[in-house]
Amino acid sequence: MFDFMDFELGDDVSEQPLSSPYIPDASECMRCGMCVSACPTFKLFQIDEETPRRRIRTISKILVENLPISADERMHLDNCLQCRACEAICPSRMAYGRLFDQVRARLRSAPSALARLAFRLIENKRRRTRLMPLLALYLKSGVRKPLRNSGLLKLLGLANAEALLGKPAMQTLASYHPTRVARRGRVALFTGCIAEQFDRDTLLAAIKLLNAIGYEVLVPPQQGCCGAIHQHNGQSAESLIANNIAVFNALDVDAVLHTATGCGAMLAEYQSSDGEASELFRQSLLDINDFLLKHWPDGLQLLPSSLKVAVHEPCSQRNVLKNQQAVYALLAKIPDLSVAPLADNSVCCGAGGSYMLTHPENASQLRELKRQAIAAVRADCVVSSNFGCAVFLNADNGAVCHPLSLLAKQLPDQ
Repeated sequence: MFDFMDFELGDDVSEQPLSSPYIPDASECMRCGMCVSACPTFKLFQIDEETPRRRIRTISKILVENLPISADERMHLDNCLQCRACEAICPSRMAYGRLFDQVRARLRSAPSALARLAFRLIENKRRRTRLMPLLALYLKSGVRKPLRNSGLLKLLGLANAEALLGKPAMQTLASYHPTRVARRGRVALFTGCIAEQFDRDTLLAAIKLLNAIGYEVLVPPQQGCCGAIHQHNGQSAESLIANNIAVFNALDVDAVLHTATGCGAMLAEYQSSDGEASELFRQSLLDINDFLLKHWPDGLQLLPSSLKVAVHEPCSQRNVLKNQQAVYALLAKIPDLSVAPLADNSVCCGAGGSYMLTHPENASQLRELKRQAIAAVRADCVVSSNFGCAVFLNADNGAVCHPLSLLAKQLPDQ
């Protein structure tokens, strides 16, 4: 049934350096087809070339055999969303995410002028902050619709990014947020890059919840982008990784918490030249859903709600962090709330970090499938623990929020 999976991977894996990610040999393939059925691009195209096993063949050519690849092989490789659904279910425990990043770095080509600008804005908080008043003015000016209709945004290559644009927060988050209840400890909050301005409601909800359970919150201003966009697009993320490790390791906190699972997946796999510092950082890192669930006080009762909520499970949460159940357990603390998983949660929504911008047609098709699932469930709201997924699903159709926002709204007055 899955004869197309039979291929030769060249050099025996035993000859690879011990530090190299493991590439399973063809003979080790169990022909289970699990990676095929889990792959979102196979769902779209229904061809052998758009499967993880075919991409692994291309990856092996590049990393193991040092062979050139064809333009078609490169196209099918680039079509991957890096959702890592294949990695999560592969019986051979293939390190697909690490392999893909290595291939992107090996195939790295000079980014376009627009991509270079985007990388610089992500890297440089000061430049990004200076841009926010201009974006706010643009949104208020009334020129958005006529500019969209003019076709100029498409000509400049900005149409897809502009469609995702929301109202930015103009004020910088305070670096210290004290608790008003009995102090139990102190944590640091990772804010990310653009999420700091465009996902402010989630960050404020996180701070409110942490304060409510007795934790002071530090928001170190020196922190920066997690580096995922750079690394997954073949660019170096070393300086971003080193900066965050240094900033958070210098703090006296009980934990470093993240609210976006896309960032969390990257942070959880940090590697740097200083292995001891990387390990120290990873040991302190926790998804905020897990932290809240673990430290929720027995005496803190949330206000009831009659809402019907559907849970979107981001790929970064399902396939890397693997803690999606924490969201359901947290939402269960709201009395009378009806909570159910969104249908086909195993299929990527199409956001895929920057994939929604680099492959808009593929991403839009996957988003439409997800929107159909949302419409079918007839929920009052949908929650997602990843900022990128929420932004993409909310484009022109705001219906998704972070579960923390829902929880924070049900806190009793303190």
